Parts: sequence; C-alpha cells; structure tokens
Amino acid sequence: MKNSLRDIKEKIDNHIRLTREDAIELFHHRDLLEIGRMANQVKQEKSGQDVFFNFNLHLNLTNVCVSRCKFCAFGKDPNHPEAYTMSVEEAVEYAKHGPSGITELHIVSALHPELPFSYYVEVIDRLRHAFPGVYLQAFTAVEIEYFSRISGLSIYQVLKTLKEAGLNSMPGGGAEILSERVRGITCAKKATSQQWLEVMRTAHSLDIKTNATMLYGHIETIEERVDHLLQLRELQDETNGFQAFIPLAFHPENTAMSDIKRTSALDDLRVQSVSRLVLDNFDHIKAFWIMLGIPIAQLALKFGADDLDGTVVEERITHAAGATTDVGIAKEDIIALIREAGYVPVERDTVYNVIRRY
Repeated sequence: MKNSLRDIKEKIDNHIRLTREDAIELFHHRDLLEIGRMANQVKQEKSGQDVFFNFNLHLNLTNVCVSRCKFCAFGKDPNHPEAYTMSVEEAVEYAKHGPSGITELHIVSALHPELPFSYYVEVIDRLRHAFPGVYLQAFTAVEIEYFSRISGLSIYQVLKTLKEAGLNSMPGGGAEILSERVRGITCAKKATSQQWLEVMRTAHSLDIKTNATMLYGHIETIEERVDHLLQLRELQDETNGFQAFIPLAFHPENTAMSDIKRTSALDDLRVQSVSRLVLDNFDHIKAFWIMLGIPIAQLALKFGADDLDGTVVEERITHAAGATTDVGIAKEDIIALIREAGYVPVERDTVYNVIRRY
C-alpha cells in the first residue's frame, strides 16, 4: 500500500476530513478494494447494517425541453413525434393508477417552452389534495431556476409558492458536473453551477430538504469530479440541508454524446467509495439501481452506499438513454435484493423516517 493511501486510511480512522489531493489520489489509486473497505467502514459507522429504500412513483410531467442537453435522450422538441405534455388532470390520473401504498411522488420534468409557472403550482396543489400523506419530492434546482426565469419571481418566491402549494422536498438532479467548462459544452442553456448551488441554499433556508447528484463518465476530468464533491460538502457545512448524495453514471445511448463509452463497473464502484469518503457530512449515499443495474448496485453496498433509492415504478429519463434495467421494481424484490447482499432492508419515507425494518 502506498504511503498516500496509508495516510488517507489514518485520516479516515481518526475522522479527519480528506483534502482535494486525497480525493484525487483515491480516484487514481489502483487498490480499489482497499478504498472500498475504507468506504464500507464509514458506511458502517453511519448506518450499520441498514440499507434504505422507499416505496415511490416517478412522475415526469413533460419531455418537451428548451435546454436539449447533450447528455440527455429524454428531452424532445415540441414537434417531435414522441413529445408529450400531461395536463394537470392527466398527471393526477397517472399517479392514481400507480400502486397503492406509495409514500413518495418523485416529480421531475423538462424545461417546457410554453407551460406557465402556475401549471406546476397547480400540479403540486392537486396532488397534495389527491394524495394526503404522500411526500411530494418535486423539481430539480434547474427547474426551479427556470421557473424563476419564466415567472419573473425570485428563487425564494418560487420555492415559497411551491412549498405553500404542498412541495415537501426536492430531488438532486441537474447538478451534472458543477464546472462551467463542462456545462458550457454539455448544457449551456440551463442553470449554471452557482445558480444550482444558490437554489439549493435557498431551499435549505426554507427548510426544504434536498438530495444532490453528480452525472459522471462523460467529458469531466477527475479534478472536476472532486471539485464537484467539495462544492457540495462546503454547502452542506453551511446549510445541513442535503439528505443523500446520488452518483449517476452517464448513459450515452441515443444522446448527442453517444460516441462516449459507458463507465465500467470498477469506475462506478470507485465513485461510490470516493463519494462516501469525501462527503463526510452527508448521512446517505445512494446506489441508484436504475443507473447501475442491480448487481452493481448490490456490490455498491460494500463500497459505501446505504440506499438503493426505491421502487420507482416507471423510470423514463435513463431508459431514454438506453438503460436496460427494469423501469420499476416490486417492494418485495428490493427487500430480497438487500437481504441477498447481507444487509437489513429498511423502508423509509422521503426524509429518512423509518417506516419498517424488515
């Protein structure tokens, strides 16, 4: 073992925060198993043998998008034959036809050129009344910034209005890589890194809990991955409003970046581990089975992850980019997968209150 990795292990053992140089070393060091062991040690300290999941339904209101990010296969132009936009009534009906007993509606959409902000407020309000007690986790920071643009309201006013309508928390999408170099090439028409962070800062100030993500495996450098993690860690120090971090492996098929090779299982496990070691102030790291595939997601539980996300029911965004996993999974199956990996399945609500330990 190199001295540098031994030094990092000593820091982990003594709960000393890792530096940028430490994180870069972890991404380059060949001993992935040792890095995984360190990440698993941190995971055990934070959540023991528990692995979390929730019973959720994904709801994508529209795929019509003005941003048309190069890494996205979900967004469509308005005249595309596969373009769709749900009415408020259709959104409510879609949710009603989901499985009974869900505890979360996960609502993420595209940046539609014509829908007014009032549409999104009405969707939240109607869903709140149709599903009392179901957690509404809705709209990425990118969407919130876009709502501010189209409405003329401040970020604070947009979030306050949505919270009053029934918004409970926010997903972590749209972060991609918090680098203006990367965003300028891949997603120049949507929120900047600083705007994404400012939306999250404002949400946390309103006691709206959020997640955070990183889309990796495209044109970003190792240093940009690390800087992304450090920016999240810094904001978490300030607000303590992030609940979980979700590394998202880039799926190139059907995107404008389809020439890029899909990340390897080794890279996926390394990102899980380094994330767990660097983000010392995050309670949870998710292995999103939709992106990773179930076998790698199970392995990730040995590399620092303690959450498999949820049942999802019908995921569209990653599958548009060629994901070959199921679009959803039954609750009993996710329980079995966690047990098979040697952990205790814990059903949670959106804010990690324990519903049942299996």
